[in-house]
Amino acid sequence: MILKDKILSLFKQFAEKAKPIANKAWHLGGHRLQIAFAAVAGLYWNLSPQNRYRVRLAAFAFAILSMGIVLGRITNVNRNVKIEASDKALKVEKSGILELKLPGVKLNPDIYVFQDAVKVQVPVDIRVPGRLAFNAERSKVLSARAPGRVERIYAFDGADVNIGSPVVELYSPEFLSAQQEYLLSSKNAKVLESSKSMSDLLGDARITQQAAANRMRNLGAGDGDIKAIETTGKTQSNLIMRSPLKGVVVKRNVEPGSAVNAGDLIATLADPKQLWFLGNVFEQDLRLIKTGQKMVLQVEAYPDKEFVVYANYIAPTIDPQTRALLIRAEIENADDLLRPDMFASAKLTTGMADAIVVPQTAVVRIREMRYVIVKAGDESYRRLPVRGYDLNSKTFAITEGVEPGSRILAEGAVLLNDRFAKQED
Repeated sequence: MILKDKILSLFKQFAEKAKPIANKAWHLGGHRLQIAFAAVAGLYWNLSPQNRYRVRLAAFAFAILSMGIVLGRITNVNRNVKIEASDKALKVEKSGILELKLPGVKLNPDIYVFQDAVKVQVPVDIRVPGRLAFNAERSKVLSARAPGRVERIYAFDGADVNIGSPVVELYSPEFLSAQQEYLLSSKNAKVLESSKSMSDLLGDARITQQAAANRMRNLGAGDGDIKAIETTGKTQSNLIMRSPLKGVVVKRNVEPGSAVNAGDLIATLADPKQLWFLGNVFEQDLRLIKTGQKMVLQVEAYPDKEFVVYANYIAPTIDPQTRALLIRAEIENADDLLRPDMFASAKLTTGMADAIVVPQTAVVRIREMRYVIVKAGDESYRRLPVRGYDLNSKTFAITEGVEPGSRILAEGAVLLNDRFAKQED
């Protein structure tokens, strides 16, 4: 940089001294040009030996630069260079298929395992997301059928109940009135039975007795409660509401001592061994579904376990919010593994199709695309885009992209794909 600055400074001094002489030579004419050059030469020789050396060095560098520019103009540096396709390790076809050549490289058979592509019949499945719920046909709610007060709770949330098990005890004036009416009609019927002359009145008394019993049933009393009143001749102080099914108390809606009105919800009961799967089928798959089709459920709690069910109901309308159609199936939860409101995913089998089944290790997944690698020759391999779907967590069904008889890389596909990626870069 110091030498460069000195040369530029020297040229500036030289130009300033030569400028008056050049102007004078321009006006004097051509015959005086020699005098101007002589003056320039005089200025050169008036310089010190060191400065004259620098001027010569600069002139020499300028001459070399000029010569390089001229040669560059003459020579065509953009000429086409022919490259033989055989010299490339990676060949890209218009269809997007890649072919990799590995001359002299032998793949380790313990790591890279190939298998023959064979077409077989496989089920055609669609994915159906959904959730589990109590079977509404096996669920019941207990509600107050007359105003009253909760005196006692026998079964709290989660408690197991059988048919006839007490759930809550209510004090109800209407129930006391219905008992007294039934007790009075029963006594009248017994009196009339002993008198043969009052057979017509006995019929009316029996009708009144039956109406009183039905009133008690409507208020929540059981046949055992009615028979006990008739046997003992005494009324009960409170109404005991009992479970109509075998199951559990899902939710309790009242507390001891709380007042209830007719129609108030007291408790919800359900059978945990009878569940529903409620799935959502999207519009593009509507034409593929029908009742009776097999579905295989999986839940996150048991990823290695499958639950087989069959569709028994398809909703008549589309949900306007989810734009999906409800499909339902009954589940036998005999082992108590499942719980309502679990998320579940179902594979619904819609038919059978021809496909090439490979292990999941043979599939290379790049974003939304799926690829497999096949052997094209002794030292060449091709990466093919394929279409298909997961049969399960271990196998993949190829429906398009591979011809039967091809040698598919079943194990080690990800490792060999790294070579394809490096060649692409």
